[in-house]
Order: sequence, then C-alpha cells, then structure tokens
Amino acid sequence: MKSHLNEPQGTPPVLQKATPSVSPLMAAATQSLPEQDQALQRARAFAEPLLASETLDTGENILAHAHAVAAILKSIGGSEAMQAASYLVYACDHLNKPQEVIAKAFGDNFAALAVETTKLIKLQRQARQTQVASHRAANAVPMAQTAASQTENVRKMLLAFSRDLRVVMLRLASRLQTLRHFAATKLPVPVGLASEALNVFAPLANRLGIWELKWEMEDLSFRFLEPDTYRQVAKLLDEKRSEREAHVEHLRAQLEQELKAQGMDAKVQGRPKHIYSIVKKMRGKSLGFDQVYDIRALRIVVASIPDCYAALSWVHHQFTPVTEEFDDYIAKPKVNGYQSLHTVVRDTSGQPIEIQIRTQAMHDHSENGVAAHWAYKEAGAKGYAGVSASSAYDAKIAVLRQLLAWERDLSGAAQEGASFEDRIYVLTPEAAIVELPQGATAVDFAYSVHTNLGHRCRGARLDGVMVPLNTPLKNGQTVEVTVAKEGGPSRDWLNPELGYLVSHRGRAKVRAWFNALAMHETVAKGREAVEKLLQRLGKTSVKLEDLATQLGFNSADELFEVVGKDEFSLRNIEILLRPPEPVAADDEMPLLRKPRSAVSSAKGGVLVVGVDSLMTQLARCCKPAPPDLICGFVTRGKGVSVHRTDCSNLREMVAKNGERVIDVEWGHNASASTSVYPVDVSIEAADRQGLLRDISEVFTKEKMNVIGVQTQSVKGTAWMTFTVEVADSGRLNKVLSVVADLNGVRSARRR
Repeated sequence: MKSHLNEPQGTPPVLQKATPSVSPLMAAATQSLPEQDQALQRARAFAEPLLASETLDTGENILAHAHAVAAILKSIGGSEAMQAASYLVYACDHLNKPQEVIAKAFGDNFAALAVETTKLIKLQRQARQTQVASHRAANAVPMAQTAASQTENVRKMLLAFSRDLRVVMLRLASRLQTLRHFAATKLPVPVGLASEALNVFAPLANRLGIWELKWEMEDLSFRFLEPDTYRQVAKLLDEKRSEREAHVEHLRAQLEQELKAQGMDAKVQGRPKHIYSIVKKMRGKSLGFDQVYDIRALRIVVASIPDCYAALSWVHHQFTPVTEEFDDYIAKPKVNGYQSLHTVVRDTSGQPIEIQIRTQAMHDHSENGVAAHWAYKEAGAKGYAGVSASSAYDAKIAVLRQLLAWERDLSGAAQEGASFEDRIYVLTPEAAIVELPQGATAVDFAYSVHTNLGHRCRGARLDGVMVPLNTPLKNGQTVEVTVAKEGGPSRDWLNPELGYLVSHRGRAKVRAWFNALAMHETVAKGREAVEKLLQRLGKTSVKLEDLATQLGFNSADELFEVVGKDEFSLRNIEILLRPPEPVAADDEMPLLRKPRSAVSSAKGGVLVVGVDSLMTQLARCCKPAPPDLICGFVTRGKGVSVHRTDCSNLREMVAKNGERVIDVEWGHNASASTSVYPVDVSIEAADRQGLLRDISEVFTKEKMNVIGVQTQSVKGTAWMTFTVEVADSGRLNKVLSVVADLNGVRSARRR
C-alpha cells in the first residue's frame, strides 16, 4: 500500500518496486535520537505500526523517511516536537480524526503541527501535478520550470507557514531526504520534484539562512536536472583534487598557526565545494572553471568581532587582496541576518583563494539560520528552554519577514505576468500573515481580518508608528488598527480619489453596510405606513407575517420594503382586509340623474343625444370607459343603460327590442383627469408564490388603482379578475402587455 503524503510527481512505475530495508535505517536513526526524548520515542512507537509497511509515491519506505527527517531536523537544531511531528505527519493519513487522536495522545501542540503540515503537503502535491501536466503539454525542458510557474504554490506555502513556522523546517527536511533517497537508489527523479526543490525550497532555505540544507538541496537538484553538466564539473573538481586539497591544507595550517601567534584564538577550516554554486558563478560571470575563486576556500572562525577585522588585516598584509571581491557583511548584514567578512586573495604562486572570517555565533547562524529560534511555539507566553516570550515573538517576526523577502526574491525572478507584484503580505500584531492587493491600506487590512473590525476601524499603526488610514501598506509591515466600540464605515472610503480602499472585498463590505442601512430605513418607513393603515381600519390584531403571506410575500419585511419604496399600494391591503360591497345588477343599480338641459350628461360623462332629463347608468356587464364606442338602451323605468357596442348582452337586447336603442356619446368631462371608470381585467396564469403581489405591483407602478380582486386556483392554474379604475381605456392595453410578460402569466385581457 502506498501513501500520497510526500511528493508524488508522476513517478515512473519502477519506483513502486524500490522499498529499502527499514532495519538498518531505523538503527542508524535510533542512534541519533537520545532516549531522554520521551515524546519523540512515543511518536515513533505510535507511528511504527501504521507506517512500517507503507511507501511513498517516490518508492521510499515511509518509516525510513520519517527517521531520516527527524535526524535532519535534529542536526539543524529542530525541537523535539518538530522531530516527533516527522512521524505524526505521515500517521495522519491513516487516522479517521487525526486532530483529535493526536491531540489526545500527544497534546494540541503536536496535533496542530502535524495536521498543518499534512494540509500543506496535499496543497503542494495538487499544485505540482497541475504544473507537470501543463509542462508536458507545452513540451517544456526541465530548467524552464522557473519560480514563475510556482506562484500559486508559493502563496499557499507562505500562508500555511504563517500559521506555524515549524512547518517550514519539516517541509525543508522532508524534501532534502526525498532528494537523498533518489541519489542513493539511482532511480529516475520526477522533474517537477527536483525543479521545485531548486527553485522554491532551496531559495527558502537560503532566505532563512539554513545553509547546510540549501547547499545540499541545490547540488542534488542540479545533479538530477542537468546530469551531464553536473558530471562535467565534478570531473573537473576531481582531476586535481589531491593537489588542490594539499595546497589548501598547507594554507589552512599556516594561517591557523600564524593567527594564533598573533594572539588570536582562531580556527581555520576548509570549505566544501558546492557544484551548483560553481556553475552559477561560471554562467553568471562568464568565467572558466579555473577562474572561479571559491574552488579554493577557507573559513576563519574567531572569538569576537574585533578579532574578525584584525584577522582580515593580517590576511591582507600576508597575501595580495583582490579588492573588487571584498564584502563586509558584518557592518551590513544580509537581510536574512547572515554576517561574515568575505575576501579573495592571491597566494605566493598567484592562485586565488576565497577566505571567510566570522565569529562562532555568526558561524552557527550561517549553518542553522533561524532554526535556533523555532522554540517560540513551545515557549508560549512564559518562555521555554531559555527562550523568553518576548525574544521568541521577535524571532517569529524576523522569520516571517524573511518569508516575505523570499516571496520578493521569487517575484523578481519570475517572468512578466506571473509574479507576485499584484500582491503584498503584511503581519498582524500576533504575527500572522495577511495577503492583500498591491496598494492596500489599513482599512483593507481590517476588512480582510474581519468585517466588523473594518466597520469600526478608526486609526492605524505601521510598525508602531501612527499613520493616516489611506497610507499604502508595504510588504512585511506589522499593521495594528484602532477601533471604535460601535459605529460604521465612512462614505469617504468609497471615494476612489481619497484612496482608503483598494480591495474588492473591502469595497463590497462598505457598500453592503450602507445598503443595509438604507434598507433598514425603507423597511421602517413601510412598517409605519402599514401599521397606521391597520389602526385606521381597526385591524391592529392582524398578524403582520400572516398579512404578508396572504399578499404573496415571503416575510413581513418584504412587504414593508415595497411599501416603503412606494411600489405597492396600501389600497391592496385595504381591499384584502375590507372587501368592497358587491355591486347590484343592472336593473338594481342606482340611477344617475342628469341636469336639465337639451343634452343631458351623466355623472360618468355620458351624453344622451336629443333627450332631456333621462337618467343614465354604466352597464355592469361590460363596464364601458372612454374612448370605448358606446350605445344606449332605454330600460323600463330605470333610465338609459350605457353599454360598449361589442357587448354580447347589448346584442341580445337589440335583437329583441331594437326600437329601444338610443344614441349616446361621451361628454366633454369624460376624459378629465378627475374622472375614472371601473373596468374588469381577466388574467390566467400558472399559480405560484408571489403572483398576486407581482401583478399588483404592475398596476401600482402604472398609477392604476385596484378596487377589487377575485382569485381562484384549480390544479395549479390561477384565474384572477382585477377591477381597476382608469381614465382612458386605451392606456389599459399597454399595462396588460406588461402583465402578460410576468413569469407564469398566460393571458391578460379586458373582460
């Protein structure tokens, strides 16, 4: 059975057969792990039954891999928890609830470290598999996979590291061990794995000053990616190895003896030759192999900084210095904290030799970098193992800033369009990394942390210094915001010219706040109007939610909103709660008495031509309204009933009593703005939630008052009759076309 927790990368099938013996590796690792490391021993015992027969996609036995990772971490000063996590990380894949199980057995500290590392491994695997697929499709050569193609992967790593910096050490050690495994087994190495090690992991180790891991990772990766070049340079190094080593040893002994004669407690050591660094210098400066200075190199370690400069002075006095090759990293340390004096001199035979001069503390830092500070996680608030809480915090900040500098390194090396230039990374006061767009401000920062923090943001400090809220942030700054107890954002923040907000998230949150504020005011206005209507109707006992449901709304607030926006007439509520009185039949309708004149006019504006003092009434069956064509019919004792000429009832009456037909027409006041006429509208639609509300809103927007509604629904089909008041029936057709376009409406016509 295989585990996919390490670095699967399209590994050839042959790798699956390579499973080294566990026993020798376990024995070697056990010798390097002291018995007093109880948590470490317990972690190994916990993981062994789960991992002993498991292999990674690389073909390496998981337990052997974990042993080797723990040994690497120990060699660079990694804590016991980090070493124990090298086992627990791989055990996570075999546990149903790894966080709970590991926390119960080892504590939350171990569980968090193991689980965070496992998450990152999976993220890296997914990113790497995507990259390999794209490179295969593009027929890319191995060295073409630069840091530009790793952008998303690096971002995920960066943010994962910010949660627990010890994850960095675990990933570096694990990748180095994977490279060692391929070197030992001589099996084909997945291109993406070696390329990622060279372009991402080695630069990270360099930024953190962990040279021991950096050099070995670079040489192994380069050996796999460019085997011919690697063998060529290795052969050149081997050709005169004995002669060169004898010469360097002679210089080493001479320097150490003469420096001690000067009263300095100095140790002089030969420096290992790293093939990748030699090739980089040859390519970068167009040099031949014999022109690379650090093929011959020595390191002088002294007791103090004054001794460093004293030793430098003596070396320059004894040999001929190459002035353009001198660097003082003590006076001006590298950004990752590295300190040393670098000089190149020529010996009596004229051969160049590079010499580094440093103190023991500088040397320790150069070898292990920030590894010595990794106790911060175990230190907590009270400190631990000689690491005070304050110094642990400062160390964490320093390391995080190195991570951000690493990101900038990759950004500078990336191809155009694939860099990090559109993003910045800043720190919270608790030393967590926050990713923001370029040009972001403290207000953007506050909204990225929490919406409520952004709303109440009132001031900002960058690295402890008060600044205006619209000050652009820079990579690596520690951002602290001051907040009010309550309140909301300023409308000025939405003004792009003032530069308060750059991020889409921040702008959206501010807009949402003001929209919610406006909505609250609208709903309050609508609620007040509805409640006043209910008081006037004597219906205060009506439940507002029930009322909204009857009107087709999902909630009372939805009803209040449309009322507050004047998109829903209160008349609809009044009709629902107090329906209009039923209208009498034609022969029972109250007669409208006309004024005495040669041409009489009805209340509705109807003139009966040639007849004086006749009462008129608008027929209930067809409800005529100007400018409809109309015709009068003289009833028995009820005056003149006015119908539309296309009325079916009128046709029947004319057929029986044609002599009783009389001419009528609309009077001059029929089209006056104050004159309105009731007309019926029939609507057929698919029944759905909110149908009545949607139709009513159309009439409301068109300024047509609804005075009556009748609805009936059968098997999903709704038949509705609306009685609306109109001044001009011609305009009704336009309104009905709008109603017909509503969702589910099948037909809308005048009756």
